[in-house]
Amino acid sequence: MTENQKKVLDMLAENKISADEAYRLLNLIDAGEGGRGADVRVEGEKKDKPRYLRVTVVPNSESEKAGNYDRVNVRVPMSLIRAGIKLTSLIPPQAYDKVNDALKEKGINFDLRSIKTGDIEELIEALGDMQVDVESGRGEKVKVFVE
Repeated sequence: MTENQKKVLDMLAENKISADEAYRLLNLIDAGEGGRGADVRVEGEKKDKPRYLRVTVVPNSESEKAGNYDRVNVRVPMSLIRAGIKLTSLIPPQAYDKVNDALKEKGINFDLRSIKTGDIEELIEALGDMQVDVESGRGEKVKVFVE
């Protein structure tokens, strides 16, 4: 047991930190010493809020050798998505019907007037569990996930 680990356990014993905080600190110490601790997650432990929506397209090795490929790596900050949603408050009331009708034409049954900040945060939190992996017919790998 290292000196830092002892200090964390002493702070826990003196009720200076909670058991959860002690667990996280011990994992960070373990990770810093070359261990695997930072990747360990207790069941039911709250995940960090997603910060980015990421889309990647990686070509297969044959396409890469031939030089005939596209590589995509897009990282969109969730704060940009939040800001975009807040901009809906700037839409004039008379335009809502036109926007909603245009969305319905595209098969999206959604009313912009129903957007609430809490709903957006719930959606972003739910995105934390999302991961889409697709392999195309040409062997490209497409991933959509949050980090």
